[in-house]
Amino acid sequence: MKEILLIAMGFICFCSADIPLVINTWNFEDATRNAWLTLQDAHNAIDALEQGCRTCQNLQCDFTVGFGGSPDENGETTLDALIFDGNDMNMGGVGNLRNIKDAIGVARKVLENTEHSFLVGDLASTFATSLGFYPESLQTNYSLDLWQSWKNNNCQPNFWMHVLPDPSYNCGPYTPTDSYSQSFLKNELSARKSNFRSNNHDTIGMIVISEDGHVVAGTSTNGANHKIPGRVGDSPLPGAGAYADSEVGAATATGDGDLMMRFLPSFLAVEQMRLGRSPSKAAKISISRIAARFPNFFGGIIAVDKKGNIGAACNGMDKFPFSYINKNTTAPAIRYINCTNNPKFSN
Repeated sequence: MKEILLIAMGFICFCSADIPLVINTWNFEDATRNAWLTLQDAHNAIDALEQGCRTCQNLQCDFTVGFGGSPDENGETTLDALIFDGNDMNMGGVGNLRNIKDAIGVARKVLENTEHSFLVGDLASTFATSLGFYPESLQTNYSLDLWQSWKNNNCQPNFWMHVLPDPSYNCGPYTPTDSYSQSFLKNELSARKSNFRSNNHDTIGMIVISEDGHVVAGTSTNGANHKIPGRVGDSPLPGAGAYADSEVGAATATGDGDLMMRFLPSFLAVEQMRLGRSPSKAAKISISRIAARFPNFFGGIIAVDKKGNIGAACNGMDKFPFSYINKNTTAPAIRYINCTNNPKFSN
């Protein structure tokens, strides 16, 4: 039976040292379970994280992970993924990956078979095929229908601003207009209503801690629905979508990546834990830092210290679920926290 807990303060802490541990954003319990089974079998944190994220890719979790979801303005699905190794501070990431389904698998190849950290676009796909990944379309009838419905709705909503014709009512192509001041732009950005919501939340973020204390974090996503082609979100960026340090812990974030990447919330949460703050306080500081500038932003973060203590915080949604399993649970447990808008926290 799933464990469900509602917390009214916008953050949560389980103060017990429980490792090994698998935890991921949203209620993707199949991903949690498969990562845990892999961890128990292989005793390898990276194997577990890869299998967990791959599970969501194959299941097309909420159509925001894997193939066949979140088509861009051209109707194409592209993928982002990241693995961050907290033992040696190495990472492998891919962005705007085209025509390759296993984004997390390609990210691992970048991690283990190159001296690079991040590959993007068509040449990331070429890299993948050179290592045996099979190229295929990521479109499905579902994603094409979603794209066509968006086109039929005058391309609403979209991510354009300060262009002509007015993107609030029209499709492109667009041309820039300079008829705004910097102060107007600042006010508009801080008050903007996010295109992200519970059915467009952008990613699975996962943290795995093995019994020997190896901490890894990672993400996989098909990005933002109706994004401008070429867009890469926060998910594959170190310190934004995920960050890990086996001496401290890890964090992973989800939501409006175009805002969240500017604040490096995962890095900030880990650094707050390094300074001695609990995972719950670290998570809330990270969310509050963004909400202070963008009160309406949509996002959540989970933070875990190296002992397995968990914290989380969120903004712009009613509640934020995550799934976890450790040695004291017999199955993935789904936890919910209630969110607050523009939470205040003194650091």
